[in-house]
Amino acid sequence: MMNAPSGAPCIDALPPDSAKTSRSTWLAVGSLSVGSFAMVSTEFMPIGLLTDIASTLNVSNGTAGLMITMPGILAAFAGPGLIVASGRLDRRTLLIGLTVALIASNLLAAFAPNFATMLIARLILGLCVGGFWTFAPPAATQLVPPAQQARAMSLVLAGVSAATVLGVPAGAFLGTTFGWRASFAATGALAGAVLLVQLWLLPPLPSARAIGARDLLIPLTRRMAQVGLLAVLFFIAGHFAAYTYLKPLLQQVFGLDPNGVTTLLLVYGAVGFFGTFLGGSMVARSVRGTTLLAALLLATALILSTLLGTGLVAGAVVVVIWGVAFGLIPVALTGWMLEAVPDAPEAGQALLVSGFQVAIASGALLGGRVVDGWGISSTMVMSGGLVLVAALIVVTLGRARSAAVAA
Repeated sequence: MMNAPSGAPCIDALPPDSAKTSRSTWLAVGSLSVGSFAMVSTEFMPIGLLTDIASTLNVSNGTAGLMITMPGILAAFAGPGLIVASGRLDRRTLLIGLTVALIASNLLAAFAPNFATMLIARLILGLCVGGFWTFAPPAATQLVPPAQQARAMSLVLAGVSAATVLGVPAGAFLGTTFGWRASFAATGALAGAVLLVQLWLLPPLPSARAIGARDLLIPLTRRMAQVGLLAVLFFIAGHFAAYTYLKPLLQQVFGLDPNGVTTLLLVYGAVGFFGTFLGGSMVARSVRGTTLLAALLLATALILSTLLGTGLVAGAVVVVIWGVAFGLIPVALTGWMLEAVPDAPEAGQALLVSGFQVAIASGALLGGRVVDGWGISSTMVMSGGLVLVAALIVVTLGRARSAAVAA
């Protein structure tokens, strides 16, 4: 992780027994955590609101999936691109700029008169997502003394995990109650509060050194990093080809009313958050085993969605299995990359973010084409097949993990 050079005004130089400094420091770290929650919630917001936005802006459900595809494409390049282009620019300036852009994206989406304007808002978001995922975790560790860096990192990633599993149901609840524009306005207001805290409490965060393009290539020379990135492409593409259309699935296949849909999205969030914490303890025992379990659970949920019939109980069975599976995924894949590239964690993180975003974008795009051409159930079967390919990669190519780590 990045560390401030000697003499830089970082928290390490301040007295550890200062209660005021401690409160200010953790509020600053907390602002990054809440910022990550707002950022990722905005990224996935259209999933719970897709049919409503599509109807209002006069596009098909498949076309509306571009709201997930477009920011994913840009974010895939924004993370590595910004980390190289920024050089040694103060990370405080970067983070504040990204928060301002997040506010602009949400407000533009909330007042979008047409789908073209919505896509512009989502492209701005893509820049934010790629940059924030790249800079926020290292900045959090730079804020605190070495003994507290793991805690700071966990706090920021908890914001990401919470947004992944809770952002969609919360957005769907607001959308059902007040309309989908209110969901984006609320996230924009949350980002505004984050900006005020960052302006007040974030200290200068100079970069220890500039990261060059060659640094980003290190993970590509490691076999297990290559295997992990390949698994990510199938795993996450399969998930998001289906997840983008979770709300239409609950409405059209399981026949649920808006209240039933909102209830199951909240259930998804709750069990997904449980899966995230469960994954933390499981990864400590076996990264490969946790990744394989997540893939098998997810594939099971996707295939069951086409076999169980209709009704709330059938939908709940699928949602619970699906939620636990996706709660495991970020923890498992992050752990995989950390083990694969222990000597270049930042480069591994940047490429993992890019892999995620490429897979999210391609999965949402592929899912949209299948939804428009063959329907929701066909999309679930196709997505399950992609996830099973990821499981096969983990079982076969992933066997070398232990030997690679030992070496």
